[in-house]
Amino acid sequence: METGSTIVGLGRYAPERTLANHDLARMVDTTDGWIRRHTGIEERRIAAAHEASSDLAYGAAREALEAAGTGPSDVDLIIVGTATPDMPFPNVSCLLQDRLGARSIGCLDVSCACSSFVYGLSVAHGAIVSGQADTVLVVGTDTLSRITNWRDRSTCVLFGDAAGAAVLRPAKPGSGFLSFALGGSGQGRHHLHLKAGGSRHPASHETVARGEHFLWMNGPEVYKFAVQTMPRAAADALRRARLAPDDVDFVIPHQANLRIIHSVSARLGVPMEKFFVNVQRYGNTSAASIPVALYEAVGAGRVSPGDVGVMVAFGAGYTWGACTIRWGGAA
Repeated sequence: METGSTIVGLGRYAPERTLANHDLARMVDTTDGWIRRHTGIEERRIAAAHEASSDLAYGAAREALEAAGTGPSDVDLIIVGTATPDMPFPNVSCLLQDRLGARSIGCLDVSCACSSFVYGLSVAHGAIVSGQADTVLVVGTDTLSRITNWRDRSTCVLFGDAAGAAVLRPAKPGSGFLSFALGGSGQGRHHLHLKAGGSRHPASHETVARGEHFLWMNGPEVYKFAVQTMPRAAADALRRARLAPDDVDFVIPHQANLRIIHSVSARLGVPMEKFFVNVQRYGNTSAASIPVALYEAVGAGRVSPGDVGVMVAFGAGYTWGACTIRWGGAA
């Protein structure tokens, strides 16, 4: 069997500022009770004025490298998943490489919205398996507060800022990542998007006045897509690994909404007690959602060497991705 890849270190960065539901209730027409009932969210973190996505990524990356016993000079490739880069270019991974003091290595950003971290893991795994890299740093970072319309009560209650990071290295055969299942469909582009700021609708006084630099979401349509696609993606990843739902020890889902997570549990046939949930404390942090949850699950003792896990996400595009992993097994 060929050598695979596995996670050898995790890191997380959460901004200091906490925005609770009762704070939002003073900003828009909503209540703490409504937000909890419909989303499961109690509070979220908001980046400071001086913090951009690369700053959050740096905090998470430093911790992940330290946990892995690896220095920046050992990293062969940096992959950053984000929908909110500091600027259109240069990419966040180049900014992170420079700040870490890493060598002049490959630097790649992945833009698949909330699915970006799973996509990044897949690219990192391929680089290690093919022999292009030995140590890969994968980061999910987003500052969704910068593209949220804080007057739109249907979206502003959902999102927060954070970053999570993982260091990947080769794994023994049969350990580490066992399968990936990725997908995308542009047919969903009208239901979740940020309209202006690109080449089709460049920034102008008119686009700013129309609020087109804020994300827009058709909530009911996105919900329907999520509850159908996430369990299918997870089941596909399990099938590719020749595993069944009964083989799963832990699930790290994208932390978008507690009702979505409950639905994925029921449709996938894996009980909720195997799902790690922290959406109540962070809200939807997009690309950071899964690595932050995985970091906390490991720290809480919910993941042990040899355990079989699933990570699954969906995002704008639409995009979706899932992977299976047998925890540990570094070569």
